[in-house]
Amino acid sequence: MRKKTLSGTILLLFCLLSSAGAQVIARFTLNVTNSISTPVYIPLYNITTLHDSAFYLREVVGKDFVNVPFQVENGQQRFLWWIIKPGDKHKRVFELCNSNSRELRQKQPLNISSKDGNILITSGARRVIQYNYATHYPPKGIDTAFKRSGFIHPLWSPSGNILTRINAPDHYHHMGIWNPWTHVLFQGKEVDFWNIGDKKGTVRFSNIIDTYNGNVYTGFRALQQHVAFNIPSPGAETVAMNEVWDVRVYNIAEKMWLIDFSSSLNCATDSAVILKEYRYGGFGFRASEDWNNSNSKVLTSEGKDRKVADASTARWCMIDGDMEKGHSGILFMGYPTNYNFPEPMRVWPVDANKRGDVFFSFSPTRNKDWPLYPGNNYVLKYRMLVYEDSITTQQAEDAWKSFATPPEIKIERLEK
Repeated sequence: MRKKTLSGTILLLFCLLSSAGAQVIARFTLNVTNSISTPVYIPLYNITTLHDSAFYLREVVGKDFVNVPFQVENGQQRFLWWIIKPGDKHKRVFELCNSNSRELRQKQPLNISSKDGNILITSGARRVIQYNYATHYPPKGIDTAFKRSGFIHPLWSPSGNILTRINAPDHYHHMGIWNPWTHVLFQGKEVDFWNIGDKKGTVRFSNIIDTYNGNVYTGFRALQQHVAFNIPSPGAETVAMNEVWDVRVYNIAEKMWLIDFSSSLNCATDSAVILKEYRYGGFGFRASEDWNNSNSKVLTSEGKDRKVADASTARWCMIDGDMEKGHSGILFMGYPTNYNFPEPMRVWPVDANKRGDVFFSFSPTRNKDWPLYPGNNYVLKYRMLVYEDSITTQQAEDAWKSFATPPEIKIERLEK
């Protein structure tokens, strides 16, 4: 106990010393009512040109200061990211300060590695998510047309439950979390990138664009190609669409994972691609075989359960159930700029496969075509909150609101 008290005293003293005399570059004020930790960001271009190592972020808590992990995203613009944890006060104040102290640089809590044909993101000793870029073949004796690369499996819960499933005997083309399209019109012919066993097309991993790691988030970007078979002639293959996946895991430091998934589609040739109206297609999730109609549930933002959710539209959909290591679930959230938002869904009925197997998909082409034209980029964004036990509908709504409309941040530039 004495050792813990001494450590706490040293940490508090360090925080006070590190804050004493610090030059405040800018102050950020926001009003939040979040019940779940949420990432926020601001542009840095009109705040500071200092290198990332020359400043730190702190929260003003009464008369004290608490150092806050942050991360700078460098691209065409610089953005400062940090996590807003739930708190008693709605008004939160943060300060960006000058610092040359290396001791203020915090260790990265998440890790990303590439090995044996997959990218694995971990949080300490716990596995979070795996992206498979090597070609995965179906079980022995099954047509190799079902081979596939470029999909997510496993997705683990914080307690270690595996939430996804691949190559289920009822649908060998189901690949955990994946994003193909079913009825596609390309160069005057219909292609199917979903039912790959029909040998009309497939989706293949092409290359890893980059990986990134930091105090707030860790992730990767990968290029995938939607390949049409027998176009323009029998036996030929043509890439119809290029797709970039950006998968990002946030360090929300709770018994939850927060994962962003974005898909950027563009035409790979001078030909347009028409994603035809159909109930399947888009961001799909095949759930663990542990779940059935007696131990799992579905609930949408519109209050619809599994019996009536199919073909309805929603901002979010919550799916959870009993598993080997306890009750786990996922909240799937759609983004307002997505095509056909709020998106229609495909939700399997309660008697699927005579046991109530679980499948879910945001299907923006469920009730209308989506034409893609050369020279344009088409983006779909989703967020997943992976949790243990259960969450309330209010927590689900809070999580979606923080994704769809991040809190407004008042910026005061103080450094002269």
